[in-house]
Amino acid sequence: MIKISKEQQNEIQYEEKKTWKRRCMDYLSITAATAIYAVAVSLFMDPNSLAPGGITGIAIILNRITGLETGTWIFAVNIPILVLGMWKFGVRFILSTLYCTVLMSVFTNRLALLGPLSRDPLLAALVGGALMAVSLGMVFRAGATSGGTDIVVKLLRLRFPHLKTGRLFLLTDAVIVTASAFVFKDIDTALYAGLVVFINSVLLDVVLYGRDGAKMFFIISDCHQVIVSRLLQELDISATYISGQGAYTGLDKNVILCVVKKPLSPKLEEIVRQEDPKAFTIITSATEIYGEGYKSIFSQKL
Repeated sequence: MIKISKEQQNEIQYEEKKTWKRRCMDYLSITAATAIYAVAVSLFMDPNSLAPGGITGIAIILNRITGLETGTWIFAVNIPILVLGMWKFGVRFILSTLYCTVLMSVFTNRLALLGPLSRDPLLAALVGGALMAVSLGMVFRAGATSGGTDIVVKLLRLRFPHLKTGRLFLLTDAVIVTASAFVFKDIDTALYAGLVVFINSVLLDVVLYGRDGAKMFFIISDCHQVIVSRLLQELDISATYISGQGAYTGLDKNVILCVVKKPLSPKLEEIVRQEDPKAFTIITSATEIYGEGYKSIFSQKL
């Protein structure tokens, strides 16, 4: 039986308290983010029949067809997707997403009772898209997702790995926005919904990372095998080992090198914190990336 010194016990307790505090702060951030998201949906987009892609767009369309509350549809449509996500990615990945989905559904239904803040579809698209970007940025920074098409795209990537993630998101949003034109019988409404998708996409990048193209990580950790395994399974990204040697200790080290698109960076940081809080990590911007999943080496610069 291994004996643990009092200093080691205190250090373990300190790390546990830090982890618990960080998780509480993450869930507080998710709670605030879902409230902001619900404001965007209930007070701006839903009253103006703007279906901005994703599960929210589907819920707004189904609300008009059935009369059932939009927030209820957000939760109902997410249930089978969450079950599939739990089966493929594990309970750990789904818990924060489930929490986010439940709150989003409740807040959306409650705020809908207040009535719209604007009946101008252009203003609704601008303000609603901006609020969605802010809320989703907060959710991603907390290491969670809003569920829905995020999980669908991950599952499609497992089945069709040659398809790019960005194109899959664009395809799903385009299908939903197009469907809204037929349901609402108004092409202008669909165009405004497309504007919401565009604003949300652009501002989400700015909220999370400014205008950098991607993030490049150098990670030095004794838990490198576990970290890389989770990168492959949960984020569907690869990594490269660089052989190194500690100048002071003289010990051989495996340095993890990987480049990720901006929305995945918070989750990668969370994985490193969970597996090795003492890992030495360098994060830098990468604006010119060529190869699989990025630009072709043969493409011309604009």
